[in-house]
Amino acid sequence: MFPTVGEVLALEPVRHGGPRVVAAEERLDRLVRWVHVTEVPDIASLLRGGELVLTTGIGLPADDAGLRAFVAELADVGVAGLVVELGRRYHGGVPKVMVAAAARHGLPLVELRRATPFVLITEAVHALIVDAQLAQLRATEEIHQRFTELSVEGAEAAEVVRQAAELAGAPVVLENLARRVLAYHSAGENARLLLDGWEQHSRRIQPAGRTAYHADTGWLVTMVGARGQDWGRLLLRCPGAGPDGAGGPDGAGGPPTRLSILLERAASTLALGRLIRRDADGLERQIHRTLLTALLDGSQPADEVAVRARALGVDLDRRHLVGLVVRFRDPDPDPAAGPAVAAEAGAELVARPASAAAAEAVQARLRDLAESVGLAVREAGLAGLTSPLDDHAVGVLLAVRTAALADAALDNFLAALRRLRRSEPAPVVVAAGSGVDGIREARRTLVEARQVAEAGRRDRRADQVLRLPDVGLTGLLYLLREEPRLQVFVERELGALLAYEARHPREQLLATLRAYLEHGRNKSAAAAAVHLSRPAFYERLTRLARILDADLESVQVCLSLHVALLALEAVRARPLA
Repeated sequence: MFPTVGEVLALEPVRHGGPRVVAAEERLDRLVRWVHVTEVPDIASLLRGGELVLTTGIGLPADDAGLRAFVAELADVGVAGLVVELGRRYHGGVPKVMVAAAARHGLPLVELRRATPFVLITEAVHALIVDAQLAQLRATEEIHQRFTELSVEGAEAAEVVRQAAELAGAPVVLENLARRVLAYHSAGENARLLLDGWEQHSRRIQPAGRTAYHADTGWLVTMVGARGQDWGRLLLRCPGAGPDGAGGPDGAGGPPTRLSILLERAASTLALGRLIRRDADGLERQIHRTLLTALLDGSQPADEVAVRARALGVDLDRRHLVGLVVRFRDPDPDPAAGPAVAAEAGAELVARPASAAAAEAVQARLRDLAESVGLAVREAGLAGLTSPLDDHAVGVLLAVRTAALADAALDNFLAALRRLRRSEPAPVVVAAGSGVDGIREARRTLVEARQVAEAGRRDRRADQVLRLPDVGLTGLLYLLREEPRLQVFVERELGALLAYEARHPREQLLATLRAYLEHGRNKSAAAAAVHLSRPAFYERLTRLARILDADLESVQVCLSLHVALLALEAVRARPLA
């Protein structure tokens, strides 16, 4: 916005005076915020810094100490330079003591060897400053207009970043809080060089403040977020700006104010766009959840659900419907955790969150999964209702034109989901129910898909959609979980052990029995799995046999107990509808 001392010296009124730089010529890049004329020595207290001081010297001190103090005071307040017109007080040149003092303080000192009206200089410089300010206002207006248009158009992040880079003429990068690049524009530079080792480079960029310049790396940075929740950073490279401040406002270090305005406006557009999309997606997702819940619990007539779904762009009439459930797979037991982990295998996958922060983490993970599933449905070119069903699963009711197209649709969905989640650490299980040909039967396919997902929640086959035949006996038991006779069977086989565990929860005998049966009655392998010595494991088996009043060497008895354990998991699992 402001001219430099060197640019001022190039103006016609100044060149008319025959300027000659006699000290600190290397500092002519200092910015001139204003021009001030003075003939008194104690002017420093009235200045704010950035002024170019003009004087004839008639009021300056006559002694060397006074001249040194005058120059030092001007330098201390940060004036841009000192211009002395010769002919009134000084004739051959400014005193050597003044030159030495200016050089020592790095204050540009200029002689005007011919008489020059100072008013012409002040007019020229102030006109230059005003013109620059008007240009700054016009540039700022263009920035606001450009990004307002992008906000109204609902531009994607990549387009916002591209526009910012083009307006700045420099590379711009949008990253999330994990330092992963979400969008970038290299502004003509080599993109590979720009992004190579980005995470490590980004972590070194730590400016102080919400919008600030990091001089060591040459990046201008602002946070991106709304409603008090930041989700990323927007970075603009400004290699020309440095701590000695050739480009900052008011002569300060860092990039021009225009670039800070540009970056903040771009960040606001990104935050607003994400907020609008999230609110729109959130409302649509709520309707999806309402409709799926209505199909599961029968709270609304099926025909009414079909009408509301059609209004959302999902036609369920005269379509082949397939229920899908995508849920997080049970984690493999941590060998270092000991038998306590295995004891939970028949209960909930994840314990109830112990804190509000943990609960929020669970919900955030579920939101990410729901978003991935919804995107996979769209990327696969499919139509359907999509919504979380509980803390661990997302349900989908796919609508395809004919039953013959169902298998291909499921394969396309699975491929799209795997593509979207290839960088996610949490593996998922994808399960499908048997297809149905009417909205009134939609509940059956949804419930079956959920049963298959529950039964296969430890299945490691990530390359296929699980169906009921794929989960075998476990799937059958999930289908029969509401059957009283199955519950009676579980109680008859395991009731005594469950009662004992209720009184002695630390002994983990149920985990011991499960390990023994899952390892085919191999005692050594089972003992290693639950981190017990063989004598300790044998002692537990003896106690189990006594509590259950069963022969644990009998294949028939062990088969019955194993089925009872699988049935216990099915009975204990969350209600399906």
